[in-house]
Formats: sequence, C-alpha cells, structure tokens
Amino acid sequence: MLFGRVHGTAVCTLKYPGIEGIKLLIVQPLNKNLEPVGALQVACDTVDAGIGDVCVMVRSREAALSMPEIQFVPVDLSLVGIVNELEVKPHGDFDYTLPPGFTEFT
Repeated sequence: MLFGRVHGTAVCTLKYPGIEGIKLLIVQPLNKNLEPVGALQVACDTVDAGIGDVCVMVRSREAALSMPEIQFVPVDLSLVGIVNELEVKPHGDFDYTLPPGFTEFT
C-alpha cells in the first residue's frame, strides 16, 4: 500500500483514448509516518480527491485496472482511496487474535 498527499492538479491538453475526463493530480509519496519520500508524481484520480488529502495509491497494472471505463490504459499511478484515519502501531504491539463474535462464523 502506498500513501500520497495531493499537492495540486495537472493539466493535459492531449490524453490517451480511455482517460478523457479523468482528473490528473500532483501527489507527494509518503511513508507510513506520513513523511515525504521521493519526488512529486502525477496520478489519475478515481476517488475525487482534493488538495491536501492523504490518499492510497496503486502502481503499474493495478493503476490501469482502477480506471472506470476502459481498463488496460497506459497509466502508471492511480489514487484508489482517501485516508480518513491512520493508526500506526509499533512492530510488537499488534494482536492477531479475533474477539469472539467478530464474524458471523464464530
């Protein structure tokens, strides 16, 4: 899972067939502590994100599959979710046991 913060929009006068109408956003990749990592990148927006939003991003084939109309378009980075809340736990503090009655099968 990749995180990124939206910094602005990109304008493209000529687009590949299949991605007309898709908004392009300028995104800063982030690590799990929401610290900037790497350079700014352009991503296709499939979730209607806005400036300042922290988003979940996918790359390569998954980015192409996230397009609403035609899949398998030449897209390398796509926003597929908006992060509302993030809780990062230390490595040893995660409990893998499910409480009783967590699912309909327990």
